[in-house]
Amino acid sequence: MFRIAWLLVGFAVGGSGCDRAGKSDAEHGRPHGGSPIVSQTYQGTEPVRVVATTGMVADLARRVGGNRVQVTSLMGAGVDPHTYKAVPGDVTLLNGADLIFYSGLHLEGKMADVFVRLARNKPTFAVTEYVPESMVLESSDGAFDPHLWFDVKLWSEAAGVVRDVLKAFDPPHAETYQKNADAYQAELTKLDVESREQLATVPKSQRVLVTSHDAFRYFGRAYDVEVRGIQGISTDSEAGVREVNELVDYIVSRKVKSVFVESSVSERNMKALVEGCAARGHAVRIGGTLFSDAMGAEGTPEATYVGMVKHNVDTIVKALR
Repeated sequence: MFRIAWLLVGFAVGGSGCDRAGKSDAEHGRPHGGSPIVSQTYQGTEPVRVVATTGMVADLARRVGGNRVQVTSLMGAGVDPHTYKAVPGDVTLLNGADLIFYSGLHLEGKMADVFVRLARNKPTFAVTEYVPESMVLESSDGAFDPHLWFDVKLWSEAAGVVRDVLKAFDPPHAETYQKNADAYQAELTKLDVESREQLATVPKSQRVLVTSHDAFRYFGRAYDVEVRGIQGISTDSEAGVREVNELVDYIVSRKVKSVFVESSVSERNMKALVEGCAARGHAVRIGGTLFSDAMGAEGTPEATYVGMVKHNVDTIVKALR
């Protein structure tokens, strides 16, 4: 058995987890920088029960938490977090968790109200919303782009958020969390360098990435790749004929030879794109499947964040070069 003791633990942004209007950080849904404020501490001896939404967030918790955490992910391989709705079993898991991590910036848009309610009584943290706003991309309509994990350096920042939360929530094991995070962030630094070097082997004129939805903008900014997507930053919005035709024009004019499907998004629009290019006399092929909003199946290398990134980079480089 365990109990949770209430304790206000102030981090860099000071004060409390609510603003003057009484809204918690989870309710803002926007990046603000600083470190998380943890208002409870765990008194148990058994592993901390962590529930995470996406596979990427769950992987962060496992790598930083080590054997001090027991992590359950709500969304498995091939699941689109943009359109995911909580089922009764999810609510049971969330209510039984000691600690909840989700990605944030409205990635899990259908679950926003659930997180707002949970945050009022349970430690609930959006790992991307502690990244400074100056580092976060926006869409043309002003929405924040939630796909930060495509920039390995930014995802390393998210690992630091998980580290800070765990250290404050479970202080007796703070040193373990710090060591785990240090080791993982060193691995991510190496991954970032290797990814940049690999992609640089593709001539600049050929470094064009066309995918199902606009999830790879951070990837493009970090690794100097021009990116285009049929749908916007959320798959919850449908692409129209105009968007497909505009992208066909772009592919034909740039003489792009390969486009990519995503494991968590229907191939329907990409097939229409290929057919549209063929009607214009330009042959374009599917260069492979990329992992975007979900990682690979359990037991595969792509079921980890590092493995997912390596797969994506290898697939892109092979198809474009």
